[in-house]
Amino acid sequence: MHLTRQAIEDRIKQVDVVIEMVDARLPASSANPLLAQLTSKRPRLKVLNKQDLADPERTAAWLAHYNAHESMRAIALDTTDGQAARRLIAPCQELAPSRGSLSKPLRVLICGIPNVGKSTLINRMIGKSAAKAADEAGVTRKEQRYVLEDGFYLFDTPGVLWPRIIVAQSGYRLAASGAVGRNAFDDEEVALELLDYLKLSYPQLLASRYGLKVGLNDEQGRALESDALLEAIGRARGALMSGGKINVQKAAELLLHDFRSGALGRITLETPAEFALWLAEGKKLDAERQLRKEALAEEGHIRARPPVRKTPSKKPVQKRSAW
Repeated sequence: MHLTRQAIEDRIKQVDVVIEMVDARLPASSANPLLAQLTSKRPRLKVLNKQDLADPERTAAWLAHYNAHESMRAIALDTTDGQAARRLIAPCQELAPSRGSLSKPLRVLICGIPNVGKSTLINRMIGKSAAKAADEAGVTRKEQRYVLEDGFYLFDTPGVLWPRIIVAQSGYRLAASGAVGRNAFDDEEVALELLDYLKLSYPQLLASRYGLKVGLNDEQGRALESDALLEAIGRARGALMSGGKINVQKAAELLLHDFRSGALGRITLETPAEFALWLAEGKKLDAERQLRKEALAEEGHIRARPPVRKTPSKKPVQKRSAW
């Protein structure tokens, strides 16, 4: 992660436009705040990828939100459409109108979190499988350069997450989308968090997908808790063990798969207003946590972090690649 950040810092000095790909189902949660800091002095194009899986009304709201920012444009794409992918070139040229000739090529850096679809998009744009693509996080391992057309150079970077996520809701959404390696989270916990949101925002999709005859309520008409709803989904999809007991782990996996594949329906897990509230609360809790940590350090209960060592080590360090 540190080496990838360093590579982006070095490259950003030489590019004219930065493309950040985000997941249209979680546009803000899938936007790396470190990238925003590193690329703040360059015109930016936000690409809401996988729009075919997202709620179209909410995608429109997010596009309006981003396009209201100065030095930023936003478009929505479906990387399975090769013609749509070509729409990246025009807005990049609008953001850097003085570039794009052979003598002054337009240099574009494309970045984003793991599994957001960068490699698939690049392959569509250049017409061949030059960039490795897979439905899992962390496939691209080093920076790569592509010539999309005369005077247009595209630099690809490894997908990278940030070291600490202060918005709790973002962590769950990243896990639900597949941006986080499956060994880093508990399927059942993420599935329950997903159901907490879906039963309020998309109850009809849940009821339709899993054939819940009584909707999202129990026999007495009371709203089902998420754990009971997950069991109902497991029962509907045949996730059963011996004795008819629900295999909750399997039910969670089925729900996450249905969300990621779009089988559940077109869903977006956040709105601009919702994320603004989550971010404000996350920053507040993070500040309180930092104050408690400083107080404990002053009282000697925990050891304060040592200052960053600025002088280079005398021992030779072997140069490593970005990953």
